[in-house]
Amino acid sequence: MKYSDITKLKHLAQDKISRSANPAVVRNSTVFFKNMQELIKQENLVKKGSKVDFYEYGRAGSQTTIALQNFISDLEGAHRTFLTSTGFGAVALAILSMCRPKDEIIVTDAVYAPTRMITSKLLKEFNVKTHFYNPESLESLQSKINKKTKMIFVENPGSNTFEFQDLSKIIKIAKKRNIITAIDNTWGTPFFIKPLKIGFDMSISSGTKYLSGHSDVMLGSLAVNKKVFEKVKFCNKLLGYRASPDDAYLVLRGLRTLDVRLKKHEENTKKIINFLKTQKKINEILYPYKKGTENYENWKKYYSGSTGLFSVIIRSKNRNSIYKFINSLKLFGIGQSWGGFESLVLYQSHVIQRVYKKYIKPNHHIVRFHIGLEDPKDLIEDLGRAIKKIK
Repeated sequence: MKYSDITKLKHLAQDKISRSANPAVVRNSTVFFKNMQELIKQENLVKKGSKVDFYEYGRAGSQTTIALQNFISDLEGAHRTFLTSTGFGAVALAILSMCRPKDEIIVTDAVYAPTRMITSKLLKEFNVKTHFYNPESLESLQSKINKKTKMIFVENPGSNTFEFQDLSKIIKIAKKRNIITAIDNTWGTPFFIKPLKIGFDMSISSGTKYLSGHSDVMLGSLAVNKKVFEKVKFCNKLLGYRASPDDAYLVLRGLRTLDVRLKKHEENTKKIINFLKTQKKINEILYPYKKGTENYENWKKYYSGSTGLFSVIIRSKNRNSIYKFINSLKLFGIGQSWGGFESLVLYQSHVIQRVYKKYIKPNHHIVRFHIGLEDPKDLIEDLGRAIKKIK
């Protein structure tokens, strides 16, 4: 019987052996076997990529991480899922599994800064060339493709500037040329969009963010289809990627309430956006709230909901007044990451690197917000007081 994702979130990963609502936290390095025949049999099962209840060695994981892998695979509609110790670890695993010397990779210009670093700097040392394309132009993407193109790496929406791309068109371009596709789907989560069902080969989520939801865990997931499974499996085992069973448990616990939390994040964010629209000192809101815009149409086409992360653009000749605005906020923590229960704010203009300079202009300040689960009335009141500091 098929169930909705809402129901699956509550029932997947129940421990059938202990009859517990939650799986046990199993920490292991050594795994014991009854005899050599059993060990060899288990090794062969793992080599074949079969679904297993345990691994032959702790480096691959434990029953707890297997439970999370199976949970995410079901949610993503994936052939298999690999776990890493951080969200960026999943990005690195996806890229390093596919790219080899003399290959070329095409990456959205609005990509997470460490992803930009690994593709433009580290891969360059291994004779892999990176091209960055304008996320607002399919022609820009197509112009970068040649016979050496191995992968197209998408982040949707764009990091900090939230460009939403027409994903199906990207997939069509890639499949026509047999190019591997990967997407960083941390913002949307597999609850709001399932990239593999659209046609992507790999879907990345940072479990650090919404999947766990409590700002107390580091973990990444890489969900894959059959086409790329063997290469990712090889690289995953060889490089020793592994997630802690304790962190896996925390993500499993967080997933139980993912739907409820995302709904509240979305409701609160819309209320904050409606307030910010009325503020003359806020010049632009980078969020899919405005009907008729390309971002809104591409968001609506692929996503069943929106989350709590967005940016605003403030035009000011006085950067210190932007800092005063941020520093004056009482309920918004100043910090990295996002996706937890708490609201956050961060000045981002100083860290954004782009080939296409649409949002890099003099006196244009990008401030990123994550709207948490607080009472939105309190958040709005806090923002109203702080905005007065902008000059």
